[in-house]
Amino acid sequence: MLLLLLLLLLAPLFLRPPGAGGAQTPNATSEGCQIIHPPWEGGIRYRGLTRDQVKAINFLPVDYEIEYVCRGEREVVGPKVRKCLANGSWTDMDTPSRCVRICSKSYLTLENGKVFLTGGDLPALDGARVDFRCDPDFHLVGSSRSICSQGQWSTPKPHCQVNRTPHSERRAVYIGALFPMSGGWPGGQACQPAVEMALEDVNSRRDILPDYELKLIHHDSKCDPGQATKYLYELLYNDPIKIILMPGCSSVSTLVAEAARMWNLIVLSYGSSSPALSNRQRFPTFFRTHPSATLHNPTRVKLFEKWGWKKIATIQQTTEVFTSTLDDLEERVKEAGIEITFRQSFFSDPAVPVKNLKRQDARIIVGLFYETEARKVFCEVYKERLFGKKYVWFLIGWYADNWFKIYDPSINCTVDEMTEAVEGHITTEIVMLNPANTRSISNMTSQEFVEKLTKRLKRHPEETGGFQEAPLAYDAIWALALALNKTSGGGGHSGVRLEDFNYNNQTITDQIYRAMNSSSFEGVSGHVVFDASGSRMAWTLIEQLQGGSYKKIGYYDSTKDDLSWSKTDKWIGGSPPADQTLVIKTFRFLSQKLFISVSVLSSLGIVLAVVCLSFNIYNSHVRYIQNSQPNLNNLTAVGCSLALAAVFPLGLDGYHIGRNQFPFVCQARLWLLGLGFSLGYGSMFTKIWWVHTVFTKKEEKKEWRKTLEPWKLYATVGLLVGMDVLTLAIWQIVDPLHRTIETFAKEEPKEDIDVSILPQLEHCSSRKMNTWLGIFYGYKGLLLLLGIFLAYETKSVSTEKINDHRAVGMAIYNVAMRRLITRGEWQSEAQDTMKTGSSTNNNEEEKSRLLEKENRELEKIIAEKEERVSELRHQLQSRQQLRSRRHPPTPPDPSGGLPRGPPEPPDRLSCDELILSTARAMAP
Repeated sequence: MLLLLLLLLLAPLFLRPPGAGGAQTPNATSEGCQIIHPPWEGGIRYRGLTRDQVKAINFLPVDYEIEYVCRGEREVVGPKVRKCLANGSWTDMDTPSRCVRICSKSYLTLENGKVFLTGGDLPALDGARVDFRCDPDFHLVGSSRSICSQGQWSTPKPHCQVNRTPHSERRAVYIGALFPMSGGWPGGQACQPAVEMALEDVNSRRDILPDYELKLIHHDSKCDPGQATKYLYELLYNDPIKIILMPGCSSVSTLVAEAARMWNLIVLSYGSSSPALSNRQRFPTFFRTHPSATLHNPTRVKLFEKWGWKKIATIQQTTEVFTSTLDDLEERVKEAGIEITFRQSFFSDPAVPVKNLKRQDARIIVGLFYETEARKVFCEVYKERLFGKKYVWFLIGWYADNWFKIYDPSINCTVDEMTEAVEGHITTEIVMLNPANTRSISNMTSQEFVEKLTKRLKRHPEETGGFQEAPLAYDAIWALALALNKTSGGGGHSGVRLEDFNYNNQTITDQIYRAMNSSSFEGVSGHVVFDASGSRMAWTLIEQLQGGSYKKIGYYDSTKDDLSWSKTDKWIGGSPPADQTLVIKTFRFLSQKLFISVSVLSSLGIVLAVVCLSFNIYNSHVRYIQNSQPNLNNLTAVGCSLALAAVFPLGLDGYHIGRNQFPFVCQARLWLLGLGFSLGYGSMFTKIWWVHTVFTKKEEKKEWRKTLEPWKLYATVGLLVGMDVLTLAIWQIVDPLHRTIETFAKEEPKEDIDVSILPQLEHCSSRKMNTWLGIFYGYKGLLLLLGIFLAYETKSVSTEKINDHRAVGMAIYNVAMRRLITRGEWQSEAQDTMKTGSSTNNNEEEKSRLLEKENRELEKIIAEKEERVSELRHQLQSRQQLRSRRHPPTPPDPSGGLPRGPPEPPDRLSCDELILSTARAMAP
């Protein structure tokens, strides 16, 4: 709304072309002033306007004011506010406004002294000069004058030190320390020189404990609680009295801190990271400049989330510090939705746990163990090949930089093998050296401290244990000195006499505790401050081993959840690995070529069924078709069409349809197959059932054979279909089919990638699928068995009422076509009426056909024989005529008897008799 009113007010100005900005004089206009550019390293604050509104206009109205602002440690030199005049110009345009760098304001104050600024006003700009003067009883340490030039003071800031008592008159205050020079963490190798260096610096200061001198009594604990117990006894029971105890590693600190409260002693550790030490009830007087190991866990969780890891594994050395750290990590990852899938521990031999990690396919592994055990672990890691592009190890960052190259007789791996095994691992380490490199309370920068400490060491820093923790040990002495200084009344405050301390003096212990608890100063390790549990609060450094050396890749501030990433991380495989073998779920779909082929065949089957159905309907008046019960045949064709149509939904899967359409496809499959079977098979079963019922009865059922009521056949089919419809409807309502996924065994791809293929197949299923299939298949199976039985029982029955009861499916149409084409009985039989009753059985019909054939063959034979008989008769007559010509007839006997001559043989037959006997002999 404000933008709209402003646009209406300045509408005439929008039509003007924009002018030049900056320090140049804008084009004059009575309508307003043109927007100008801010100075370099600065900006302009437009009152009442947003950034988008400023971008939308080019002119501002008369009397509108703008204000210059500068970035960073810069201040405006020149007019800071300009106002739009009626003539279209801004005020004081003849004086440019600049953003110039200012020098640090910390030089304008001096503790226990005064600062005099000359040559400039506050804040200090280029050319300004400051002079430093200390209060009485203090003297200046450092340069008394500094000049500001290009944002930097010419000399380091000095400080005022109290005028100390001569060294010979100062009273000694003793510190009892335990430095682990060997063992699991040989941190004393660098921490003891750092403590000695801090004592020298503190004792040289006149403003801190001017009447006292801190002295050190120390022993080598070897990071062993048993050895530490011995030396703790000596420290407590031998003079002089120690005002504070300084143990190193966590196991020793636990022992010392528990005993210290009984002796009214403050314990200040420089190298203990065990989370258990944060328990104020158990360790009420314990402080540490080394942050708790749990400070690593927020960083680890942050990195897990950054790289998208949801599953990790852990392996730890069986000690309290690592167990409590891992318990804390487990709680944190659970809150972040990350799962620790496998947790292993060992006491001295990590071989079996490492093998278990390999067997469990662990990929992201957090290792918690001391340096000596780390070499054992990674020797086994090399043997099990649990490293490379598929694996990431998270280790503790306080090992020596070359810890994996140090000779260790307890392992049998070479340096090259160890170097290969540890390549690419990540370390999280408490920031123990101030990265800003600013001057600390000791007037040293962190780099100056490192250089000074390196000169005191007997070996190279990479080969010196505890070199990273040395700044913590150095700052621990300073924290102690400042607390004792406050307790003793240093700096002009009233206090107690430290020499009056003894193990029964609870008052001095309480004052030291309060002073220690309120510590806050800049040390070489950064800002030193303790939380409510006495633990140091600090940043976390993230490093990665690249090419055999550690590289910084980021910082993490858990208090602000701020991850500063340098993007210098490198991975063997080019990118962070997966937290497990990536399982790619792949659906197995029906082959499209197969689906199309079967669909084409099914379509042809449906077309054939339609053709047969049409043929059956068109020729329903033909007697032979009528005798086959065409309506049942029609139902068979429809059933076959439905069954064939089920091929289409059976071939549809996730390749063609979505998840929401799957239940409908499942129901379509079931209903098409069920109804198709009931109609197709049910019509054929009905024919067989009727034939069996009628023609296997006794003679009293003969009347049934003469009449056939079609409605009974249709009712039988309807009953079968109705049973299916009822069953399917109940199934669909009570337990409908839905989409389910079947998973098969994983498959490894041919490519060398860290993935596996998980084949899956979509199915139609329901909760009680086996029960419904049992009902459905049992009913259909019994029906099929009964049909087979009836077909066998009626194989010898033949009836014209149902002349195709022995045929199945499409065979009825083949039979009809064969009879019409081969026998030509179409027209002749079309005029006949339907005959009733029964004929002979199948064997009798076959015999009748054989007899007819044999009769035709015999007729041919008889015709041939008759022709032969005729020839023989003709030959016989010719022979008789010839004989009569050769022998004339005999004269009659005078006595009146027959003519004399030779008598005829008694067995000679007449001509007719001979022919007849020959014909009979040839007859069958």
